Amino acid sequence: METPLVVGVDGSDASLTATDWAADEAVRLGLPLRIVHASRWEQYEGSVPAWSLNRPSGQVLAENIAATAAERALRRAPGLKITTNVLAEDAASALLREGRSAEAIVVGSRGRSELADLLLGSVGLIVAARSDGPVIVVRGHRHALEARHGSILLGIGEYDVDSPAVRFAFREAALRQAELGVVSSWRRPSHEPVAHPLLTGDASHHEEQQATVLLDKAVEAAALAHPEVPLRRTTVEGPAYKTLVARSTAADLLVVGARRREGHLGMELGRVAHRALHHAACPVAVVPQRHRAPTGGER
Repeated sequence: METPLVVGVDGSDASLTATDWAADEAVRLGLPLRIVHASRWEQYEGSVPAWSLNRPSGQVLAENIAATAAERALRRAPGLKITTNVLAEDAASALLREGRSAEAIVVGSRGRSELADLLLGSVGLIVAARSDGPVIVVRGHRHALEARHGSILLGIGEYDVDSPAVRFAFREAALRQAELGVVSSWRRPSHEPVAHPLLTGDASHHEEQQATVLLDKAVEAAALAHPEVPLRRTTVEGPAYKTLVARSTAADLLVVGARRREGHLGMELGRVAHRALHHAACPVAVVPQRHRAPTGGER
């Protein structure tokens, strides 16, 4: 059985945009698309006797939402294998479970309430912060999404040496025949003197060198595996999230990593990923990496 790409839909314009993006991605990956709609209609309508021929109106609406998304995806990608799954449960929990057997989860940037155009909806935030696999939040205005910049953007952190996020970004760039821009940021140590670099040594130069070394190590293995991907390496001073958000206006996809601690049940989303999910001008892929918590003898 083929591993599908999962997209969550709720009938909002944002979820339909996510459906379009997911259909294109499924075609690129050569995978089937599974459309998932989950809501708690039973909680508000009560149960229906098993012998009744009538379905709750909430269930009918849910099935129509999923069917509409499936029709839209098929029009966009004729021949794409599509299945739908309508679930009477919390949307975030349903998507997290569906995602365990999926290539990735795709969601829209906000839900049906659309209380704030720029901020990520709660379902997308929970899924991105807890999923065991990649989550793509489809952000950006329609014109920006249709622009096709031919560029993937990857943010590098200290734990990203040949990480799942790095490999994901290279795969996306290869599939799209796009350039991969890799960004590693550094900060000038505030406690070290920099006024007289000839006497004390330029601390900023050392930090920039460290960022360059980290970047090179992070992408070394993936670059060898994908020699066809044009690579642009950049080290910048300042907060990583500001640089990535600013550069996302010229990218088709921003990829960031997220560390997941074994045995931790709460939300785990670093500052960079959190800011990118709320403010990036393009779709954002959050790719988790599991790590083992240190024991008493480790640091």
